[in-house]
Amino acid sequence: MIDITLVRKDPDFIARMAASKGVSVDVARLVAVDERRRELDGQVAEVNRERKEAAASKDVVRGRTLKEKLAALEEEQGKVMGEFESLLLSLPNIPSEDTPVGPDESANVVVRSVGEPKEFSFKPKDHVEIGEMLGLIDTKRAAKVSGTRFGYFFGDAVRLQFAIVQFALDVLQDEKLLAKIAKKAGLKISPKPFVPVIPPVFIQPEIFARMARLEPKDERYYIPSDDQYLVGSAEHTLGPLHLEETLKEEDLPIRYAGYSTSFRREAGSYGKDTHGMLRVHQFDKLEMESFTAPENGLVEQDFFVAIQEYLVSALELPYRVVLCSTGDQGSPDARHLDIEIWMPGEGKYRETHSADYMTDYQSRRLRTRVKRANGEIAFVHMNDATVFAIGRTLIAILENGQQKDGTVAVPSVLRPYVGKEVIGAPHD
Repeated sequence: MIDITLVRKDPDFIARMAASKGVSVDVARLVAVDERRRELDGQVAEVNRERKEAAASKDVVRGRTLKEKLAALEEEQGKVMGEFESLLLSLPNIPSEDTPVGPDESANVVVRSVGEPKEFSFKPKDHVEIGEMLGLIDTKRAAKVSGTRFGYFFGDAVRLQFAIVQFALDVLQDEKLLAKIAKKAGLKISPKPFVPVIPPVFIQPEIFARMARLEPKDERYYIPSDDQYLVGSAEHTLGPLHLEETLKEEDLPIRYAGYSTSFRREAGSYGKDTHGMLRVHQFDKLEMESFTAPENGLVEQDFFVAIQEYLVSALELPYRVVLCSTGDQGSPDARHLDIEIWMPGEGKYRETHSADYMTDYQSRRLRTRVKRANGEIAFVHMNDATVFAIGRTLIAILENGQQKDGTVAVPSVLRPYVGKEVIGAPHD
């Protein structure tokens, strides 16, 4: 959530900001409720003071009257506080100054493009045709077993998946390499390595809501018998790792790399990308999450993007970096960037990575703070970003690495992990 003092200072700006993210909030009502909340706080404090005086003077009659008055005030206080919290929590985060204002992805801005799409001497196939031909992917049998938007991976596709994960973890734990990545990007930041984590895939509704990632609920898989949700990404359970904790400044930044199976209903994508493994209900991801001092939050996001670019470049994949508009970023995001990789089978760029900077929006809801060296207590700033969405990365490798004889060239950095330079041979 955002600081209420910002709402008091410029409610018109907050209303415009929320509207730019497609969120309708009665900001005027929030200001009025906040004013009444503060009035009640003062009145309750005053009645409690008077009750102490009555008790000290043994004025039983006055004490009884004040007790009844206090009960009425506290009842109203509870109702007002409930409305205040509901309105405040419904406000999205304030976008960064460089975030484009627009209704959806049509307003996104391409920051830079790296690498040229490969020109093939033959008509490139899409990942489904390649995967079926090489016996790597089977969506038809998966549909019989699990329904649409699922798939089986076999053989070298599995080896390639874990090669991607191991390569990424090696990068994220190499302090010297991280320092080089930061230097190349012109960033002055700690190259502290990431701690690998396998987080839970279940999350309680209250915590999901405090992460401001529960909505849209129709995208989430809910298990009524346990009153729990399945996560849509590893950061959903990485972000609350320090729930209601006060961290030490000398321990920051704290960085995690979480590997998790993720689940999304894709309820809002009916009829879109039903072919293949691009938009599925279950997929694996490796995700970055960090907790920093407030002044380092923005440069931390730039560092995350620099890491993403290093990883994608190492796989020899053409990509572009996109700054997302207000209408195309999540509610808790202050600044959101995507990386889109060229997919030859479709002849277009597809989003494969995101990087979200939340400022202190999530940490206020989670009560995750830092004790500064001067004794001050502040809310940490939080970032999350994709390391690799495995399915989409496999698609990109298969389509960009396909060769005329039907095999697929393995990116050179992955060959030591996969144990071969080329994947498969065409089936008869």
